Amino acid sequence: MASIDLSYQDTDQGRRLATLTINNPDKLNALTLAMMDDLERHCTALERDDDLAMVILTGAGERAFCCGADITAWGALSSRDFARHWVRDGHRIFDRLARLSKPTVAVLNGHALGGGLELAATCDLRIMAPKARLGLPEARVGIIPGWSGTQRLARLLPEPAVKAMALFGQQLTAEQARSWGFVFDVCEAPIERAHALFEQVQDLSPRSVEAAKYLLHAGANEDRAAHMDALASGWVAASDDKAAGVDAFVNKQKARFTGL
Repeated sequence: MASIDLSYQDTDQGRRLATLTINNPDKLNALTLAMMDDLERHCTALERDDDLAMVILTGAGERAFCCGADITAWGALSSRDFARHWVRDGHRIFDRLARLSKPTVAVLNGHALGGGLELAATCDLRIMAPKARLGLPEARVGIIPGWSGTQRLARLLPEPAVKAMALFGQQLTAEQARSWGFVFDVCEAPIERAHALFEQVQDLSPRSVEAAKYLLHAGANEDRAAHMDALASGWVAASDDKAAGVDAFVNKQKARFTGL
């Protein structure tokens, strides 16, 4: 059955690598409604895992990372349900992945098309197999890129590259994607390259990495308000004043703040 599977690899250092695998290879890992629910559920679990150091997102098989949304999953929807549920729910779920506090790496083992390309864009880094291609073929079936292809993707690629895909049906090669900065590396074994990044992440301060990701995303206007609030709230929550205020509230006393 088509699904997005979550697996873990634990290390002697107590840090954990999570791998999300898009598992629908018979349909080039096309996304269904149930798979989108899987992704949202997994994002919740990943965000609450304090031992997690990094997340890899990849596709099952060798033909495709993800070719986008399964047309049979949305083709019969009314225009209202398509807009309200398929598109808006998809945005919400993709945003959950984009805003995980842990580093994320998309391993593009095959083609990333339509919603699959938009999904890859939610990750912090992308590593691509040489044979893989990127594209936005939505206009071929009478729709538009609906999961941030004209928004988040447009921040990560030059305007002509996005227009070539969305308006002219062109596909980008792995080398083009790397030359434009969308892909971090192109190699024959992208999953091994991602595991090498995990080895490096384990030696870094988890709090420093998380704070840096918040700041980088705020600078890119990726949920800026929430990230700034999180950073400021974390700073205040570590203070003596927060402890004093909570203690005073519980004991029904007036708090004595020191500013420390």
